[in-house]
Amino acid sequence: MSASKDAARKAQDSTAFRVAARVGYVVLGLLHLVIGAIAISIATGAGGGEADQSGAMQQIREAPAGVFALWAVVVGLAALAAWQIAEALLERDPDTKKAWAHRVKYLGTAVTYLAIGFTAAVFAAGGSSDSEDSASSFSQTLMAAPAGVFLVGLVGLVILGIGVAFVFRGVTRKFEENLSLPGGAARKGIVAFGVAGYVAKGIAIGVAGILFLAAAVTHDPEAAGGLDAALKALVELPFGPAVLWVVGVGLILYGLFSIARARYARM
Repeated sequence: MSASKDAARKAQDSTAFRVAARVGYVVLGLLHLVIGAIAISIATGAGGGEADQSGAMQQIREAPAGVFALWAVVVGLAALAAWQIAEALLERDPDTKKAWAHRVKYLGTAVTYLAIGFTAAVFAAGGSSDSEDSASSFSQTLMAAPAGVFLVGLVGLVILGIGVAFVFRGVTRKFEENLSLPGGAARKGIVAFGVAGYVAKGIAIGVAGILFLAAAVTHDPEAAGGLDAALKALVELPFGPAVLWVVGVGLILYGLFSIARARYARM
């Protein structure tokens, strides 16, 4: 363990590694800008493709120098994931329970970044990925297992819990603890973007969790879906297009916040 910690410390002391990790926040922000724009286009009835990571990767690939940009996404997110793993290894909270909670959070975030980076690599290499088919297949596989309905419901509760955590983090402004923000109007603007962005992303993730719960209750794996299905499900609600438009704007603000975090994150 000590060798792992030494390696983590050396990595975090590397200027190149820090820069690459900050680039990861930038590319994460750009992805949310694209996803938010697609969500708004769906809300206004203009179509726009899939409002998730796969849809964002497709849009980026079709842009000039898109393949180069996708490989930059891969590198940035890989560095950001590695940074989270290093944070987990170097966690110093004296409270053992809190320390392990932080480690789980860091490792879970790293897995998320690696998954998005893998999707970017698939698109950069000329392939494609459908997150909705993946969600349905995953739900179907779980349901075929013993206590499968329970497992699908558990996944739904976990995803819903993550969504609630995002909303809580936004409303309480907990994200400020990991930032070294300037004063004045710049600070107020970044915090406002963070609050709106975290709440919007939490709502979208929470709806995805509800879709998994619906799949468990109805015993229908096709009811499960990812971010795209969650955002499109919002359209079916009363005042749904307006709600989706607001969530889309929130995701764009989260993207802008992530780009600002590249400059002000404590690393």
